[in-house]
Amino acid sequence: MKKILPASVMIAVFVAIFFLHSVNVSAQTRQEQPYVIEYYYKTKWGFTDEFLTLFKKNHLPVLKKQIESGRILSVKIEKPQFHSTEEGRWDFRVTIAFKSAAAFHEPSTEPAIIKQLYPDQERFKREEQRRFEILISHWDVPIVSVE
Repeated sequence: MKKILPASVMIAVFVAIFFLHSVNVSAQTRQEQPYVIEYYYKTKWGFTDEFLTLFKKNHLPVLKKQIESGRILSVKIEKPQFHSTEEGRWDFRVTIAFKSAAAFHEPSTEPAIIKQLYPDQERFKREEQRRFEILISHWDVPIVSVE
């Protein structure tokens, strides 16, 4: 019995160390993988074209600059082919793949990019205000893989 107890403790310690190591490796791997978020936009009826025009004019160039810097890997804009019920309706889905979860959580350089791209800050702010005025709702969905 005296020999079994120390062996059991050693096995338990080994299992705990192995488990903690595998959790740490798994978390580290997730940090290095792309971090994908889907952004959904639902506009007031009749305003989808105006929203998309403002999005492409004021927000998409900021996202493209972040692709150039390496923070973002890709940006994809999609819309449904047909409309659905009002409760489930969304007009645009913007899928952004960040380089990693760490890159997503780092302080953003968006304010500096916006100042660089849009010298007329008052106009930029008015147009962005308008873009959000014509929204009914907006939600973000971080996506994780299922094994």
